[in-house]
Amino acid sequence: MNNDPTSSFGQTAKGLARNPLGIIALFIVLVYGLAALVTAFASTLTAIERLPLIWFLVLFPVLLLAAFSWLVSRHSGKLLAPSDFKNEDNYVRMQMAAVASLAAASTKPDTQTSETDIQKIVDAVRQAVPARYSDTDGWRNHVMWVDDRPDNNIYERRAFEAVGLHFTLALSTNEALDLLKRHRYAAIISDMGRREGPREGYVMLDEIRRQGDQTPFFIYAKSNSLEHKQEATTHGGHGSTNNPQELFQMVMNAIVTRT
Repeated sequence: MNNDPTSSFGQTAKGLARNPLGIIALFIVLVYGLAALVTAFASTLTAIERLPLIWFLVLFPVLLLAAFSWLVSRHSGKLLAPSDFKNEDNYVRMQMAAVASLAAASTKPDTQTSETDIQKIVDAVRQAVPARYSDTDGWRNHVMWVDDRPDNNIYERRAFEAVGLHFTLALSTNEALDLLKRHRYAAIISDMGRREGPREGYVMLDEIRRQGDQTPFFIYAKSNSLEHKQEATTHGGHGSTNNPQELFQMVMNAIVTRT
């Protein structure tokens, strides 16, 4: 058994450096280590020289907590390394993050998500996530979302990001078509009515198919009627819904099938 503290710390640091969260932890240890070293010689400092150190020790944890809270709420899917997806415990946590985001997306201001709804969300995540994505997957885990009001879909995107997908946002049909000339995507999600027109989702879909691009295309709009689902298929789309759970499952199934 090796009791050398230096060797033990080296092994711990090596393990932590494998993902962003570990790197953050190492940075915190380094900063506090330096602060502790300076504190050891604080007796030789004047009161004015000690003041910045005191303020740092007081404010640093608060700033760190705020920064970490922002990272978890906005970029939870990017805090783990690709290798973490191979660990079942980590993967379960990623699934639960997706569940939480879908639950938030499903809850309207005047309604509550029931226990049955939560179970449907959990089932949707379990069924739709047989693959585990990483930054090395390139276009295979990259989705374009076209909507002139992207803030309306924050929770939906977080659900996808929690299982390793990444997004490029486009605010108009022209912007989306220009991006498609230069990049490949695993899927495209579009709203229906935009400033360009009330049926702009179909306009964009028709143009993409006219150009020979067969990227899976999904309409995420206000309607979930059978008529609009059939119309989306007629235009060459892969699905149409207003339900975040259904959208999640459709898109993930299409991506897994395509890859």
